[in-house]
Amino acid sequence: MADPSGQSVQPVHTRSGAQPGRHPALALTVITSAQLMIVLDATIVNVALPQIQRALDFTPTGLSWVLNAYTITFGGLLLLGGRAGDILGRRKVFIAGIVIFALASLLGGLAQSAGWLLAARALQGVGGAIASPTALSLITTNFKEGEERNRAFGVFAAASGAGAAIGLLAGGMLTSWLSWRWTLFVNVPIGILLVLATPRYLRESEPHPGRFDLAGALTSTAGMVALVYGFIRAADEGWGDQLTLASFAAAVVLLAAFVLIERRSQQPITPLRMFANRDRSSSYVVMLLFAAAMFGMFFFLTLFVQNVLGYSPLEAGFAFLPVPFAIGITAQIASRMIPRTGPKLLMIIGGVLAAGGLVLLTQIKADSSYVTGLMVPMTLFGLGMGLIFVPVTIVALSGVENRDSGAASGLLNATQMVGGSLGLAVLVTVFGTASRNEGQEQAAKFLATATPEQAAAFQQTQQLPPQYASEVLAHSISSSFRLAALFAVIALVAIIIGIRSKSKTLAAEPAGQATPGAAK
Repeated sequence: MADPSGQSVQPVHTRSGAQPGRHPALALTVITSAQLMIVLDATIVNVALPQIQRALDFTPTGLSWVLNAYTITFGGLLLLGGRAGDILGRRKVFIAGIVIFALASLLGGLAQSAGWLLAARALQGVGGAIASPTALSLITTNFKEGEERNRAFGVFAAASGAGAAIGLLAGGMLTSWLSWRWTLFVNVPIGILLVLATPRYLRESEPHPGRFDLAGALTSTAGMVALVYGFIRAADEGWGDQLTLASFAAAVVLLAAFVLIERRSQQPITPLRMFANRDRSSSYVVMLLFAAAMFGMFFFLTLFVQNVLGYSPLEAGFAFLPVPFAIGITAQIASRMIPRTGPKLLMIIGGVLAAGGLVLLTQIKADSSYVTGLMVPMTLFGLGMGLIFVPVTIVALSGVENRDSGAASGLLNATQMVGGSLGLAVLVTVFGTASRNEGQEQAAKFLATATPEQAAAFQQTQQLPPQYASEVLAHSISSSFRLAALFAVIALVAIIIGIRSKSKTLAAEPAGQATPGAAK
């Protein structure tokens, strides 16, 4: 597989002593295929959620955990997965992660109950957390520093950026043509092929003896679970609910404990020294916020096109095609332009486009058409994200010593997945509040003109007629996109303020010698 741009990107300096194999294209195919499989599983079940709910008798609240069980364990354990690759050898850990991921996918496809499926999805997240950071680190092991490695980074970043949208398309096809179970079964043959190909085409890295920071991994993951659960419960029960407040309190305690553990640990999963670099810290903030907006966009627009526009799962999947196409186009442009412009200018342009797309989505209404109401804003958002993903990856990994490359790549992926799960939880809270308020208004409108029989039926079922329900859904989605647009604006500010203006100087700094907090 070749870099879609055919051009080099800004050199990334990491000490690796990479010894490229004889089949770099096949090596990149293995690495990128694994990353694409892992990333798209965050969204592949989206369009199948109605079928999953009926098949396994999920409650509406429980259904959201089909997504979050995967993204939380994935994001929470990514740092430990990156550390494991550094200590044990990246190729070995990569294979182990793919095996766990494929096995969990098989178990999930065979699920006969809600609890069974959620356990399998959580196990998928564990496998993804082990394989994904080592996949990115394997690029430094198997590709020479400079043009060759940065072409590989460009392809990898494009796959990561487009994975969520491709997952929606694949999920729609598999659900319509076969069954929702095949959104999970499909990973099994892919996983087997990857396990067989990895020893043949990928070189092993040199292990760096050390210890596993299990306490840090457990407190960070448990803290994120508590935080996300608090937001999701608040959407249903309100902010005054005791369990909601207890979840937030537990999250504060656990995440504070995580920071203390990392400060005192001799070998933390998150070396806090990496945050001393202003560019790198800003890149994590940018990834976190844009991932939050992106996951929210996919989730809410999936509901809109199926419940308001009446699309089938397959049609819903195809409705999102503009996003991966737009990301692919501008990712090529970014790979070509970075040596001349540096990352910052591209990230600013991308941030403006992405924020503009989200602002347009705040205008969504029950009578919005697909082309003007959805396709145009989604395309703008995709064009912006393509300009962001490649440079933000390069900024996050520039100047990282080889001993920290697993942790650095794990942290970058963690911010994407944690941002997605946490951002979706926050947006769902806004959605739930708006739904309750708008539902009361639409119910009053309906009852003002309803016949006695219609009013009695509503009092019994609490279900509005479709035209009123569509108004509630559209208003709630619009309210959620206002917050998503704010996420994008804050990310844009982080780019302008946090990323150094003369970004091309990143290439001139020796590995591990980047000036902490420099803002030139």
